[in-house]
Amino acid sequence: MKVYKDIITGDEMFSDTYKMKLVDEVIYEVYGKLISRTQDDIQLAGSNPSAEEASEGTDTTTESGVDVVLNNRLQECFAFGDKKSYTLYLKDYMKKVLAKLEENAPDQVDVFKTNMNKAMKDILGRFKELQFFTGESMDCDGMVALVEYREIDGQSVPVLMFFKHGLEEEKL
Repeated sequence: MKVYKDIITGDEMFSDTYKMKLVDEVIYEVYGKLISRTQDDIQLAGSNPSAEEASEGTDTTTESGVDVVLNNRLQECFAFGDKKSYTLYLKDYMKKVLAKLEENAPDQVDVFKTNMNKAMKDILGRFKELQFFTGESMDCDGMVALVEYREIDGQSVPVLMFFKHGLEEEKL
């Protein structure tokens, strides 16, 4: 299994256990699912809770959301109220990624520069439909993943977008 981590913060963003596609050599689209799960719902096989435990009425917490977001503890980011503020963040972030590429993967610099502008122009055109998520550290200096709901096979599917060059792969 491969885990994809933010090259700036080190936060785990997603793994290759999800259906994914590379778009224009610069953006990973990861296809998530909406799920609901009960937290702390741990039952040992063959165990029988006592009547006392059953009557305690312990509260159970249910969480719902996109599986990729929940499983990687991504945090929703509300810092971008408009396209201009996101564009400013993006310019700063792309400079950081470019510096890392020049240092570690100079052969990818041209691919990044050429294809990223085209991809971002397309994404910025849909700005109002996007949600933004940071890694677990909530460090907005790192990658801010994008989530967009798309109609696929008659269902609304959450599609998460991550910048390929802002990630490092770790094989587990």
